[in-house]
Amino acid sequence: MEAARRAPHRSVQLAYDYSLFAPGDATAPKVCRDFVRGVLRTLDREPLVMPATLCTSELVTNVHLHTKGTAMLRVQLTPTRLRVSVYDESHDRPVTTTAGMTACWGRGLTLVAEFADTWGVAADRAGRYAKGVWFELGETAPDSPLQAAHCIG
Repeated sequence: MEAARRAPHRSVQLAYDYSLFAPGDATAPKVCRDFVRGVLRTLDREPLVMPATLCTSELVTNVHLHTKGTAMLRVQLTPTRLRVSVYDESHDRPVTTTAGMTACWGRGLTLVAEFADTWGVAADRAGRYAKGVWFELGETAPDSPLQAAHCIG
């Protein structure tokens, strides 16, 4: 953020970590998408908005369609990386499918894989949440705390 736009009493922060809990209903994908968009625009990371909101929408939609209960969205941002994690209460791992040309669904994880630099399933739990699916965008710094290999497992 430019110094001119930053409040004079606030120093430059190198890492940001935001969380949002969303109910298990049809409003969750839009609420989470808008939350990610708001974080990125507030922190002057406009180039990440389109791919981040698309990938967030796909992951939260999967929670809504394939699990029960709430979702926890976590947005972590450093100067070089964005990591968005979506945690849910299901122990079932996500399944990638090959959707037919006329299929109405089945492309979500394929889209995430296409737009994100990397994505996978979190090895750790977050409170009551059984699993988290995450994606990353941006340039990887050599010592980035968010650096991770593409993995599902």
